[in-house]
Amino acid sequence: MKPYLIASILVMTLASTPALAAPPTVTPSPGYDRRLQESRSATTSTPATVNPSVTHRKSTKKKPAN
Repeated sequence: MKPYLIASILVMTLASTPALAAPPTVTPSPGYDRRLQESRSATTSTPATVNPSVTHRKSTKKKPAN
């Protein structure tokens, strides 16, 4: 009976302690952070280009049939 009691106390003690592991999305990734900063700086430093060669067509109305 005594080994069973000690084993159950041990199991309850281990089950009540919080887990110390973090999911992979929480841990920082230096490579990903560097690439993210580079891509953000590349998008903010590039000026927006305007395409001046855009032509607009005139809309023509259909004549009613007689």
